[in-house]
Amino acid sequence: MPFANLKVPAGTLTAEQKEDLVVKVTDLYCATFGDAVRGNTMVLVDEVADGGWGIRGEVLTLARIEQQA
Repeated sequence: MPFANLKVPAGTLTAEQKEDLVVKVTDLYCATFGDAVRGNTMVLVDEVADGGWGIRGEVLTLARIEQQA
């Protein structure tokens, strides 16, 4: 069963954007493995709490992400 676990900062995506990600990732798996996997493809969009993750040794917060954008 294809499975994708997308981690995003909490509060950065609308319900519509999450739905769009689920649809597009599912479509990508189907394009790769064939449409037979559609019924078993799981996409999980995890919202990570503000300051609950980091990159390059830096803790990321929503304010820092918005500042860099």
